[in-house]
Amino acid sequence: MAEKSFKAEVEKLRTPAGEEFRGEGILGVTKALLQSGVSYVAGYQGAPISHLMDVLADANEILEELGVHFESSASEATAAATLAASVNYPLRGAVTFKATVGTNVASDALANLASGGVTGGALIIVGEDYGEGSSIMQERSHAFAMKSQIWLLDPRPNLPSIVHAVEKSFELSEASNTPVMLQMRIRACHVHGRFIASENIRPTFTLKDAIENPVRDVSRIVLPPASFLHEEEKIQRRWPAAIEFIKREKLNEFFGNEQGDIGIVTQGGMYNTLMRALQLLGLADIHGNTDVPLYVMNVAYPLVDDEVRGFCENKRAVLMIEEGQPEFVEQSVSLILRQADIDARLHGKDMLPRAGEYTPVVVMKGLLKFFERYWPDWNGRAALSEGVLAALAPQRPVSVPVRVAAVSEAADDAVAGQVVAQVAESPAPAPAPTPVPVPELHPRPPSFCTGCPERPIFTAMKLVERELGAHHVSCDIGCHLFSILPPFNLGATTMGYGLGWAGSAAFNTHETQRRTISMMGDGGFWHNGLTSGVGNAVFNKNNNVLVIVDNGYSAATGGQDILSSRAANAIRATNNPIETAVRGVGVKWVKTITHTYNVAQMRDTLRDALTTPETGPKVIIAQSECMLNRQRRVKPLVKKLASEGKRVVRERFGVDSDTCTGDHSCIRLSGCPSLTVADNPDPLRREPVAAVLNSCVGCGLCGEVSHAAVLCPSFYRAEVISNPSRWDRLSTRVAGAVIGWLQKRVAAREIRYV
Repeated sequence: MAEKSFKAEVEKLRTPAGEEFRGEGILGVTKALLQSGVSYVAGYQGAPISHLMDVLADANEILEELGVHFESSASEATAAATLAASVNYPLRGAVTFKATVGTNVASDALANLASGGVTGGALIIVGEDYGEGSSIMQERSHAFAMKSQIWLLDPRPNLPSIVHAVEKSFELSEASNTPVMLQMRIRACHVHGRFIASENIRPTFTLKDAIENPVRDVSRIVLPPASFLHEEEKIQRRWPAAIEFIKREKLNEFFGNEQGDIGIVTQGGMYNTLMRALQLLGLADIHGNTDVPLYVMNVAYPLVDDEVRGFCENKRAVLMIEEGQPEFVEQSVSLILRQADIDARLHGKDMLPRAGEYTPVVVMKGLLKFFERYWPDWNGRAALSEGVLAALAPQRPVSVPVRVAAVSEAADDAVAGQVVAQVAESPAPAPAPTPVPVPELHPRPPSFCTGCPERPIFTAMKLVERELGAHHVSCDIGCHLFSILPPFNLGATTMGYGLGWAGSAAFNTHETQRRTISMMGDGGFWHNGLTSGVGNAVFNKNNNVLVIVDNGYSAATGGQDILSSRAANAIRATNNPIETAVRGVGVKWVKTITHTYNVAQMRDTLRDALTTPETGPKVIIAQSECMLNRQRRVKPLVKKLASEGKRVVRERFGVDSDTCTGDHSCIRLSGCPSLTVADNPDPLRREPVAAVLNSCVGCGLCGEVSHAAVLCPSFYRAEVISNPSRWDRLSTRVAGAVIGWLQKRVAAREIRYV
């Protein structure tokens, strides 16, 4: 049970359009989500917005009436990965957790989400846990928003502004194809107020529609070369679209006398504090009326250069009120002014504390410094009450031991002189060489290694797709991510390492019997997938399918051992089965396939998982050793045995060119680098035939594909024997003689033209 029940308060969420809604800030956020037509909401508990999760849980009946899926996520990473549902589909989704530590946990998913961009509105509501009411280190969400170029809203802390910010956040996200972060400060979460309600909206495009009509856009997935284009798209298309929307919708606000020659720029979340400080100085009333020009940035990132220039160009001085450090906004405003040659003096951390919470008294001290310097005829200090003057009195500083390293100015000058000398002596840069024209080559997508045990898994998926239709596939970080490329073309999103199942968490609805497929590697499973994916699915009664690729190592990072590795390790505890861990957190439907190259078995197991009437999460563990690691382990042994004159047998596969029809389904369903095409030896047939290169490692997938997919029987298996025994030599001679005799009989029946 939560700390507080909101069973009574959530009935206010039914407030019809036109009526007044009264309540707490968190309740207003929930109402705004429903008015925005949100399709799914997820989150992780944590102050100062833990009550938002409690409100959503208590309002689940109302959410279900509107077709909104809500789940309490296993972690912030799981919550953030849930927004993957908005990447390819016009679904509005919101997640919530505490900042900044929660944002750090979610950083993998958020970075992937911001890189590829979104189609539907994606909103991250973060509780900005800053100030003396905080329980964590004093950091800000602003840095993360800038790093990943996620737009950051910091609305004025009153219910109309907060509700408006939530609704406009979805529109901004859709207009710029970028996730939006809404910053809720501690006091804003619990402020009480009122606003005129709008109608709750049931989404027109539902989770059921998305599951039954899967869509994929490989350019949205963070994988080269698409990942290199995402940054260019952010700057050239998404950023200008966001700026245009912010200006058009007037998300930032201007107050006070526009003609004043001094002004104040502030973050939206600092507005109430600023107005209280102005009121104490006699420059504002309790209704927020003031003659001091104010530019209130409800959008803290990105800044709108035109608005900054327009506010500052006719002013002698501007004070920037930015709580927290570093002074990201102040630095950006300074750059905008200098590039535009605007003479307004910019002040901020020089008149206000560099760090710490900005209370009304702290802000008032900074305002006094600013006004007394640039408004000399203002006699505000003389009119202050004794209580205000006492609050402004200097406080005894707290002694904090600081270790200071002494650096001589002479040493600094010497180093500077060396740098200047090096620059002066450096030769002029050579002219750039004339680029040599490069012939246009057919694109070759990265793919699985020869003999990779993951390839048959996706072959089986393609075969199941022929029977049951396309499914939404949520990918993960690892080798299996190559499945998004030809020839398999499977997978819609990837949100980070171990977040494959979390990336499809939103698609957990009872409105359809169709299921999604999620991928996860054994490395990602032990990294965080056991909790963020499997545990989350159990907790939220997920009814979808997870395929765990267990190749015995953390293969994508170089083949290191992990918990489930089957090789003995002298200093590590290996041989811990994934199935035991999966069942340990509550999964009932678990099947382990110990030989992924058995395509027919993989296909049948996948079909069973997608069609079984049994409810609850379904996990398939597909085991086969990473072929690269196997070759590293086996090749030295084979070479050693061969050099000692011992018998060694290696399997190879080939294609009978007389039988091959030239259909090449084997290549489309396998994609093995050892499979290629060759000229047809039959002069009466034009289609090239399939051929197997010498790089074949004898995994047998091509033959398995031909059998499982009912293709032509053109593949044959051959054994290459080093140091053959007498029996090997005898049996080879006998087989050759019998085959030669049969070939002569066939040749004797051929029609000959003379």
